[in-house]
Amino acid sequence: MELTGTVIKSTGSWYTVKSGNNTYNCKIKGKFRTKGFVATNPLTVGDKVDFILKKEEDTGLITKLHERKNYIIRRSINLSHKAHIIAANIDKAFLIITIKMPQTHTIFIDRFLVSAEAYNIPVTLVFNKIDLYDEPDKKQMHELISLYKKIGYPCMKVSAQTGEGLENLQNVLKDKISVFAGNSGVGKSTLINKLDSALNLKIGEISGYHKKGKHTTTFSEMHPFYFGGYIIDTPGIKGFGLVDLENENLATYFPEMLNLQGQCKYYNCTHLHEPDCAVIDALEHGKISISRYKSYLSMLEDEDAGKYREDIYK
Repeated sequence: MELTGTVIKSTGSWYTVKSGNNTYNCKIKGKFRTKGFVATNPLTVGDKVDFILKKEEDTGLITKLHERKNYIIRRSINLSHKAHIIAANIDKAFLIITIKMPQTHTIFIDRFLVSAEAYNIPVTLVFNKIDLYDEPDKKQMHELISLYKKIGYPCMKVSAQTGEGLENLQNVLKDKISVFAGNSGVGKSTLINKLDSALNLKIGEISGYHKKGKHTTTFSEMHPFYFGGYIIDTPGIKGFGLVDLENENLATYFPEMLNLQGQCKYYNCTHLHEPDCAVIDALEHGKISISRYKSYLSMLEDEDAGKYREDIYK
């Protein structure tokens, strides 16, 4: 019997597929290839698939991958020339950001945003752990919110500990397929548990020495919310190497640079050193932030996928 369903969990060789009210453990029959790049994982959470159910068993063979409307990918940490697909067929992505314990750097934020722009995924920035912040932390947070709101990205402030902002977050998650992403330790699983206590996801601790999170989610998994919709919890991402994005198109994934398209003297302007460059002019007049431009430069260079989260642009 052939069925159609959605992959809700992937653990490597096995995939949990939901079809109707039932779930089935499935393996892949044959090979699935993603156009344009080589992926370490042929299927991911959110994928629509066809599968054949084995007689008298609750296991199946996945025979077909339906076309994806979008997906989020990152460069594989161990295999730099391959990509890892984090999730597919997403309505909204929520990047969880913390000012400290651990600190989310702007280079990481911008790489995530560029990747989401490239694959047409709307992103909301969620600033978590606001109950921990002193005045300098709050000042830094509000500067970041001002920066990204000006570009056009919605921003929210929440505290998983006190519950502040969670009702507003519930409202934007309702009836959508959403993904939570961010560095390890920013509180993704804690937030999900606070939004729906029945999910009871495993929660990790912050390393006291490095003030960085420890991985607790080891693979992506989709969970239903009691109030409607689904959330995909993802493993904490240390770095966000870009995949399959050409340098000549990179500026188009920065909305503030895209708005200046056609105003440079040269049609193929790289926004690095050319005369009469509208982007450089906007940078000099404070219309484009220095941190965003530095992120753009680092993506053009893109030499080492392993160094994105460190102290590059503080």
